[in-house]
Amino acid sequence: MNITSSRLQKILMRRIPSPCKLCCVSLSGQKSASHRVFDRRMKRQQREQSATLKDFDTYQYVKEEIGFRMAEKVWDIKRIFQTGVELSSGTGFIAQHIDSNFIENYVICDTSVSNLERVKLPDTVSTSKILIDEEHLPFRDESVDIFLSSLSIHWVNELPKLFREVSRCLTKNGVFLGCLFGGHTLYELRCSLQLAETEREGGFAPHISPFVEPVDIGALMSRAGFDTQTIDTDEMVVTYPSMFHLIFDLQSMGESNAAWNRRLNLKRDSMLAAAAIYREFYGKGQDEVPATFQITNFIGWKPDPSAPKPVRKESAEASMEEFSKMIKVAHPDVEIKH
Repeated sequence: MNITSSRLQKILMRRIPSPCKLCCVSLSGQKSASHRVFDRRMKRQQREQSATLKDFDTYQYVKEEIGFRMAEKVWDIKRIFQTGVELSSGTGFIAQHIDSNFIENYVICDTSVSNLERVKLPDTVSTSKILIDEEHLPFRDESVDIFLSSLSIHWVNELPKLFREVSRCLTKNGVFLGCLFGGHTLYELRCSLQLAETEREGGFAPHISPFVEPVDIGALMSRAGFDTQTIDTDEMVVTYPSMFHLIFDLQSMGESNAAWNRRLNLKRDSMLAAAAIYREFYGKGQDEVPATFQITNFIGWKPDPSAPKPVRKESAEASMEEFSKMIKVAHPDVEIKH
């Protein structure tokens, strides 16, 4: 099903043609600048190339698993959201697990047309697909009840701006629920490439994009005005036959390096040396090398004056000493140590 045109117009800042099964809002290319880490145009091309692979689904095992875990977190919230937006949805890694018991109207956003064309839509939820860049959200103030994002915003150049924009678009007591790759992701590959290049070429270039640390996410959410935050990390370790199989899978996932300062090629000798170092330092057997994906999960709520507030510190009406006396009266045999 599709969200009716009138419903979609209420949450979008600018008018778009009706009916809107697939709407292109804004995908202007971003030029390199001193404060921009990632080449967004290159990242869109990588996602588009990945989405056109015939065996695309074969390589999405990490995103599929994390997308399901994200949906489980939505199920744990005892509330029905009227409008939800999934940023950089891919082929619907979260959307396919959502139903009308949790979100009534669902907007699926991505930068790749091919991803949106093959997205897996939920059966019982009114949905719409919009082609947008998550660095430029087109939604009206306080028009969305929940934003979802799974393994995508680590490619955003201005995360503080994104969090502020999400907060602007959320209704009071709205939720931002997401996850992204953490700083320890692919540390085995990073170390192996750096050691190999240093030994063979006398220095190394960045071949793996920088990732955000969990403590930084908390700071970003606080600055954007979110309260009642929860941040945790998971690790997923995937085993590959060799380093080259890992690199091929990363390319097929659409997760190749897109940093402006990336090196466009790597010498053959350095690649072979890196593969040998990888197997020697981290290998579990003749044909097994692990790759670690650290997942940083976060949830934040937009403040609402009417929402229940936690009790102020030191506001208890009874002291611990009085509590101990009550226990002693009820259970004389219990020894209480202070």
